[in-house]
Amino acid sequence: MPLFSSVDDARDKLAGTGYLVDTELATVVFLGDAMGKPVLLEGPAGTGKTELAKAVAESTGATLIRLQCYEGLDEARALYEWNYRKQLLRIQASQAGTEDGAAWNELHDNIFGEEFLLERPLLAAIRHEGPVVLLIDETDKVDVEVEGLLLELLSDFQVTIPELGTIAAAQRPFVVLTSNSTRELSEALKRRCLHAQVEYPEAARERAIVRSRVPTVTEQLAEQIVKAVRAMRSLDLRKPPSVAETIDWARAVEALGHHDLTDAVAGQTLGVVIKNDPDKVKAREQLRLPGPSVA
Repeated sequence: MPLFSSVDDARDKLAGTGYLVDTELATVVFLGDAMGKPVLLEGPAGTGKTELAKAVAESTGATLIRLQCYEGLDEARALYEWNYRKQLLRIQASQAGTEDGAAWNELHDNIFGEEFLLERPLLAAIRHEGPVVLLIDETDKVDVEVEGLLLELLSDFQVTIPELGTIAAAQRPFVVLTSNSTRELSEALKRRCLHAQVEYPEAARERAIVRSRVPTVTEQLAEQIVKAVRAMRSLDLRKPPSVAETIDWARAVEALGHHDLTDAVAGQTLGVVIKNDPDKVKAREQLRLPGPSVA
């Protein structure tokens, strides 16, 4: 059963979670569902790529299964592995003082059954019975070998476990892959996906996002915060503020009881939106914000 009935339905459902998309991105999401194709989202860190997958799951009632990618991720952590400790205990318990070949074959078949299988995110998504969103986050961090594993999975939505045979998807998951473009993904992987470039939203949409996520914030404060964040993004920072940090800043200023983002308030709350000292120093200098007060 489709998750979305139209492009407008996709946009409206996502907006209901506070995730606002333009027509182009709503179209990619709708087509990914309608065509059964994975959606590859590329762009800078902090632009809301991961949040889109979460919003799709939340807005449709689907289960979210996440594979967080990192250097050194292997098949055992991504797909499945066997519970070796449990297998060893079963072998020890089954030993009856015989080295009979038939007995070993029977035991071998026994310990490579469902009871000893440890599902990892990719296999869990394939075997899930209901609607599921599979988020493969920061795909650009994995090794080429794991990318090859993804090619097989995304082509046929099935996996082969030598001891159990081929397992096909009970229901094709809605797949979202994200990439911060730290390396170029293979053309083979891209061919299997619909693609969207996700950048920081324009000012008007970011203001709307802030007001959607923090309904009590005033239009004036939302505008001041978005303007300040956009100014920070124009600086040469190691980690520019994300959309999530824009939202957090609005919440923080409100929690302190302020209705205007004055220079003093911005300096006081800078740690909410910028998370490392060199960037803070650069922001204070170039935006002329006051330094931290000394008790």
